[in-house]
Amino acid sequence: MSQTAIPYLFMRGGTSRGPYLNRADLPEDQESLAEVLIAIIGSGHPLNIDGLGGGVAVTTKVAMLSKSDDAWADIDYFFAQVSVEDRLVDFKPTCGNILSGVGPAAIEMGLIAAQDGETPVKIRAVNTGAKVNAIVQTPNQVVRYDGEAAIDGVPGTSAPIALQFMDTVGGVTGAFLPTGSLIDVIDGISVTCMDVAMPMVIAQASQFGLTGYESAAELDANQAFITRMEAVRLQAGALMGMGDVSKSVTPKFGIVAAPTQGGTIATRYFMPWKCHPTMAVTGAQCLASCVLTPGTVADVPIPNETPACLTLEHASGSIDVVVDFANTASGFEVKSAGLVRTARKIAAGSVFVSSRIFDGN
Repeated sequence: MSQTAIPYLFMRGGTSRGPYLNRADLPEDQESLAEVLIAIIGSGHPLNIDGLGGGVAVTTKVAMLSKSDDAWADIDYFFAQVSVEDRLVDFKPTCGNILSGVGPAAIEMGLIAAQDGETPVKIRAVNTGAKVNAIVQTPNQVVRYDGEAAIDGVPGTSAPIALQFMDTVGGVTGAFLPTGSLIDVIDGISVTCMDVAMPMVIAQASQFGLTGYESAAELDANQAFITRMEAVRLQAGALMGMGDVSKSVTPKFGIVAAPTQGGTIATRYFMPWKCHPTMAVTGAQCLASCVLTPGTVADVPIPNETPACLTLEHASGSIDVVVDFANTASGFEVKSAGLVRTARKIAAGSVFVSSRIFDGN
């Protein structure tokens, strides 16, 4: 059986990695597209032995880019989360870490021209409608990857990529608080259900008998906790108007505790069936918004200044989020959230799938 070659860049974006593809090189209908992405990643095996995936959720992600027809944006970013073993593709969420590589990838693909010094790239996250301003370092009109910016969860340093997220509230559910409440009680667990950049269900770690400082490996091994968390997540998904979420990675789950390393709050983020080794960029924005909103489960002192810089402690270190917000008569309002990430081009060329799955037309 012959194979079809599909051009790709293989990049690390933030603390995730995966193939970055031109949307024009892929099937238009999502059913065929899903089959192609499953083949590219190698979903269906715990090691993704027949594809590019790395056997964990942060390495089975795909970015698909195109020139945008939106009046504001330069680039459309369409994200897919491919499962490691279940041969499933979820097109509902977005990923802020993978988005970190969208600006560099768009320049490398020729979808936008590099400027001398630095290049602003306006990105529309197709899955959620969020708008993101990215600033990519491009001395001599060439993407720069080496630099002095460090992010926890990635060894060494790289060139900084500044990201400013806008229009992130209610991107999936249509509401800041999808259940209409600051706190809901599900199976005896008090949770805040919030949709900022990523719909999330957030609870105090102590509600599950946890400290909130456990390692990702310890949490993954705690099957009693994972089972109880998933039961709460499924019910919360229904309350948030998302229907049956048993086969969807959204809403994501987060647990919080008092900080121990000088940060604003200690956090652990779930994808949702395993603990994220660091922190999702989208999840960081939602957790930060939870902290800044009076009356949620976060229960830590709320910064008075705006924009506010919040430091979220996670399983591998910490992440800083700068949130421009307002507490108005109608409630808490997120204006924008800023983060600094890094990215690196790892490989470029063609990835192959069976022509039976996709013949290239």
